[in-house]
Amino acid sequence: MHRVAAVVVPPVLSFDISIPFMVFNNVPHYDVRVCTARPGPLPTVGGPDVVVADGLDALDGADTVLAVGSGGEQAPPEVLDALRRAAAGGARIASLCTGAFVLAQAGLLDGRRATTHWGLADDLATRFPSIEVRPDVLFVEDGGIFTSAGAAAAIDLCLHLVRLDYGAAVANAAARLAVVSPVRPGGQSQFIETPLPPERGTSLAPTRAWALEHLDRPLTLADLAGHAKISVRTLTRRFHAETGLSPLQWLLHRRVDRARELLETTELPMDQVAGKSGLGSADSLRKHLSNRAGLTPTAYRASFTRRG
Repeated sequence: MHRVAAVVVPPVLSFDISIPFMVFNNVPHYDVRVCTARPGPLPTVGGPDVVVADGLDALDGADTVLAVGSGGEQAPPEVLDALRRAAAGGARIASLCTGAFVLAQAGLLDGRRATTHWGLADDLATRFPSIEVRPDVLFVEDGGIFTSAGAAAAIDLCLHLVRLDYGAAVANAAARLAVVSPVRPGGQSQFIETPLPPERGTSLAPTRAWALEHLDRPLTLADLAGHAKISVRTLTRRFHAETGLSPLQWLLHRRVDRARELLETTELPMDQVAGKSGLGSADSLRKHLSNRAGLTPTAYRASFTRRG
């Protein structure tokens, strides 16, 4: 029997606590226990209190240890010590969502790649500069330590651990029982909207608006400068000052955004999506969308179609 111990560190979502049960309890080979530094009623964020009966001795002899919760706040020292002992004893260590902060505080992520919820990725990188934070993936493994992004990605990580332990067929069966997809790889994007830098000026706003209306054209720097009635050099300088990007970088972001919108809301063939967004060809669309979202256009459309 493979023993899984999930150590909960408030603040935590009740859903996050349920994830290990939802996945591992669908496989007969696992014994799942939830523990915390102070057993008893445990408040959750936006939900009911959860009673956690086990203390940190539940980590003793566990094969897999999951850090759950913390919201980026400081974990109790006894939790950090227990995680260090579990790691030194050979347990597989993983975190769900903001549990990455707990592993970081224990020093278990030093010099490693890791991820967490995209909204806290910058905070993790700032507070723990020795960690290579990957904000754009669902989960990542480095040196036998696993970290995952937000709640849905935590499910993906748990299914991945089942795959490692008992193979794809068992993991797929667990996914079907949990009614979730069994196929999302860890390197897939979190599908957050990566915001452009905030615009800090408006002198070129009419030109940017005009460009958005003509994304299907092969716009050049000369075209943009001509519309703004300034030189290319002045255009480039002002564009960067106002948007934080070069004109062509800004255009590429907007073209990919337009392609995503068309993939989500229409049934246009890929070459027409590429043409209407100004990306030129289906091959170019595939390249730029894969770089931005981690999926091919076909896979993106299948995942994010918003038609009625």
